[in-house]
Amino acid sequence: MRDIVLYATDTMADWEFAYITTEITRAEQSRPGRFRLVLAGAAKGTVTTLGGLPLTATTTLAELDPEQVAVLVVPGADTYAEGHEPLLDAVRSLAAAGVPIAAICGGTLALARSGLLDDRAHTSNAPIFLASSGYAGAGHYDFAPVVSDRGVITATGLRPVEFSGAVFRAVGLYPDSLVDAWLALQESNEADDFFRLMDEYGAFANA
Repeated sequence: MRDIVLYATDTMADWEFAYITTEITRAEQSRPGRFRLVLAGAAKGTVTTLGGLPLTATTTLAELDPEQVAVLVVPGADTYAEGHEPLLDAVRSLAAAGVPIAAICGGTLALARSGLLDDRAHTSNAPIFLASSGYAGAGHYDFAPVVSDRGVITATGLRPVEFSGAVFRAVGLYPDSLVDAWLALQESNEADDFFRLMDEYGAFANA
C-alpha cells in the first residue's frame, strides 16, 4: 500500500482536493490495499479548511518516506506567499527522489517559491500570481488548465476536475479508460457518459 499524501494547512481549499479524497475511498472499496490517504502537515494536529472544516494531520512532512509516497498533493490556501518552509523542503526532497508533486491554485505559488518551477512547464491562476514569488520560471508558463512536466502537476484553481484526473493518472489510481470516462461525464452531464462511467467502475471492481 502506498500513500497519497495531502498537505494539511489552514485555509486549504476544500473543493480543490475533494474529488481526490472521494475517489481514493471509492477505489479502495473496489480494490483494497493499493492506496491510502495520509494528511501531513508542518506539524501534527488539526487545521481548519477554507470551508471551516477541521482536518487532522496525522503525520508531518518531515516524517514522510519517499519510497512510500505515491504523490504529494498541495491544495490551494491563502497563506503561501510566505512561510511554509517545511513544505518547500519536502517538495524539493520528494521531487529529487522521483515522487510526483501535484499543486493547484495557491499551491503552485509554494512550488514556485521552492524553485521547482524554474525549469518546468507549468500553470497557475495567472502569470502575475507566480511572479510575486520572484521565481525564474516565467518563460515556462503555460495557460493550459493543467500541466504535467517531469513529475510535477500544476493547475489553476478553476479546474479541480482536470487536476484530479491528472493525479489519478499519475499514481495509477484507475485505468486511463476509467479516468477518461470520469472526465467526460464531468464535462457533459450526459446519461450516456454516466452509464459509460458506471461500466468502467464495474470493470475496475471485477478485474
